Amino acid sequence: QVQLVESGGGLVSVGNSLRLSCAASGRTVNAYAMAWFRQAPGKERELVASITRTGSNTYYLDSVKGRFTISRDNVKNALYLQMNSLKPEDTALYYCAAPPLTPYTGGYPYTDPTAYIYFGQGTQVTVSS
Repeated sequence: QVQLVESGGGLVSVGNSLRLSCAASGRTVNAYAMAWFRQAPGKERELVASITRTGSNTYYLDSVKGRFTISRDNVKNALYLQMNSLKPEDTALYYCAAPPLTPYTGGYPYTDPTAYIYFGQGTQVTVSS
Protein backbone atom coordinates (compact mmCIF):
# COMPACT_ATOMS: atom_id res chain seq x y z
CA GLN A 1 0.00 0.00 0.00
CA VAL A 2 1.20 3.51 -0.76
CA GLN A 3 0.06 6.78 0.75
CA LEU A 4 -0.09 9.84 -1.46
CA VAL A 5 -0.36 13.33 0.01
CA GLU A 6 -0.90 16.35 -2.20
CA SER A 7 -0.11 19.95 -1.33
CA GLY A 8 0.26 23.32 -2.99
CA GLY A 9 -3.29 24.09 -4.00
CA GLY A 10 -4.97 27.41 -3.33
CA LEU A 11 -6.95 30.35 -4.65
CA VAL A 12 -5.30 32.32 -7.44
CA SER A 13 -6.33 34.83 -10.07
CA VAL A 14 -6.49 34.11 -13.78
CA GLY A 15 -3.05 33.96 -15.37
CA ASN A 16 -1.20 33.12 -12.18
CA SER A 17 0.73 29.98 -11.33
CA LEU A 18 0.72 27.20 -8.76
CA ARG A 19 3.01 24.25 -8.13
CA LEU A 20 1.44 21.10 -6.76
CA SER A 21 3.48 18.53 -4.91
CA CYS A 22 2.78 14.92 -4.06
CA ALA A 23 4.69 13.02 -1.39
CA ALA A 24 4.56 9.25 -1.54
CA SER A 25 5.17 7.09 1.51
CA GLY A 26 4.82 3.46 2.48
CA ARG A 27 6.23 2.27 -0.82
CA THR A 28 8.83 3.51 -3.27
CA VAL A 29 7.19 4.78 -6.43
CA ASN A 30 10.29 5.60 -8.44
CA ALA A 31 9.94 2.41 -10.48
CA TYR A 32 6.45 3.28 -11.66
CA ALA A 33 4.59 5.76 -13.81
CA MET A 34 2.74 8.46 -11.88
CA ALA A 35 -0.05 10.86 -12.74
CA TRP A 36 -2.15 13.87 -11.81
CA PHE A 37 -5.94 13.79 -12.13
CA ARG A 38 -8.54 16.46 -11.43
CA GLN A 39 -12.24 16.54 -10.75
CA ALA A 40 -14.40 19.63 -11.05
CA PRO A 41 -17.85 19.86 -9.41
CA GLY A 42 -20.41 17.91 -11.41
CA LYS A 43 -17.79 16.42 -13.70
CA GLU A 44 -15.96 13.11 -13.89
CA ARG A 45 -12.37 12.78 -12.76
CA GLU A 46 -9.97 13.23 -15.69
CA LEU A 47 -6.32 12.47 -16.31
CA VAL A 48 -4.43 15.76 -16.52
CA ALA A 49 -0.83 14.60 -16.91
CA SER A 50 1.27 11.50 -16.47
CA ILE A 51 4.95 10.62 -16.50
CA THR A 52 6.93 7.44 -16.99
CA ARG A 53 9.15 6.10 -14.24
CA THR A 54 12.29 7.74 -15.63
CA GLY A 55 10.56 10.93 -16.64
CA SER A 56 11.54 10.43 -20.26
CA ASN A 57 7.96 10.48 -21.50
CA THR A 58 5.00 12.58 -20.47
CA TYR A 59 1.35 12.93 -21.41
CA TYR A 60 -0.89 15.99 -21.11
CA LEU A 61 -4.59 16.62 -21.49
CA ASP A 62 -5.04 18.80 -24.57
CA SER A 63 -6.46 21.71 -22.60
CA VAL A 64 -3.35 22.00 -20.40
CA LYS A 65 -0.64 21.45 -23.01
CA GLY A 66 1.90 24.25 -23.00
CA ARG A 67 0.72 25.48 -19.58
CA PHE A 68 1.28 22.55 -17.21
CA THR A 69 4.47 20.59 -16.62
CA ILE A 70 4.68 17.30 -14.76
CA SER A 71 7.95 16.24 -13.17
CA ARG A 72 9.23 13.85 -10.54
CA ASP A 73 12.08 13.45 -8.10
CA ASN A 74 12.77 9.76 -7.68
CA VAL A 75 15.22 10.37 -4.84
CA LYS A 76 12.56 12.21 -2.84
CA ASN A 77 9.77 9.84 -3.91
CA ALA A 78 7.84 12.92 -5.06
CA LEU A 79 5.73 14.12 -7.97
CA TYR A 80 5.08 17.69 -9.07
CA LEU A 81 2.74 19.65 -11.33
CA GLN A 82 3.74 23.16 -12.34
CA MET A 83 0.64 25.02 -13.52
CA ASN A 84 1.08 28.31 -15.36
CA SER A 85 -1.37 30.67 -17.04
CA LEU A 86 -4.19 29.26 -14.96
CA LYS A 87 -7.76 29.61 -16.21
CA PRO A 88 -11.11 29.42 -14.39
CA GLU A 89 -11.76 26.07 -16.09
CA ASP A 90 -8.73 24.65 -14.27
CA THR A 91 -10.65 24.94 -11.01
CA ALA A 92 -10.89 21.44 -9.54
CA LEU A 93 -9.70 19.07 -6.87
CA TYR A 94 -6.34 17.75 -8.03
CA TYR A 95 -5.21 14.23 -7.17
CA CYS A 96 -1.88 12.48 -7.32
CA ALA A 97 -2.14 8.89 -8.56
CA ALA A 98 -0.07 5.74 -8.70
CA PRO A 99 -0.53 2.45 -10.55
CA PRO A 100 -0.50 -1.04 -9.04
CA LEU A 101 2.97 -1.30 -7.53
CA THR A 102 3.81 -4.64 -9.09
CA PRO A 103 6.40 -5.58 -11.71
CA TYR A 104 5.31 -4.86 -15.27
CA THR A 105 7.00 -6.09 -18.41
CA GLY A 106 7.12 -3.89 -21.46
CA GLY A 107 5.94 -0.29 -21.61
CA TYR A 108 3.40 0.70 -18.98
CA PRO A 109 0.17 2.27 -20.35
CA TYR A 110 0.85 5.53 -18.55
CA THR A 111 -1.63 7.47 -20.68
CA ASP A 112 -4.52 5.16 -19.76
CA PRO A 113 -6.60 6.65 -16.90
CA THR A 114 -7.64 3.18 -15.76
CA ALA A 115 -3.98 2.25 -15.19
CA TYR A 116 -3.95 4.11 -11.85
CA ILE A 117 -5.53 2.72 -8.71
CA TYR A 118 -4.05 4.69 -5.81
CA PHE A 119 -5.17 8.25 -5.21
CA GLY A 120 -4.44 10.85 -2.58
CA GLN A 121 -7.06 12.99 -0.84
CA GLY A 122 -6.55 15.83 -3.28
CA THR A 123 -5.67 19.50 -3.10
CA GLN A 124 -8.12 22.19 -4.17
CA VAL A 125 -7.19 24.61 -6.93
CA THR A 126 -9.50 27.56 -7.47
CA VAL A 127 -8.89 30.10 -10.22
CA SER A 128 -10.88 33.29 -9.98
CA SER A 129 -11.66 35.49 -12.96
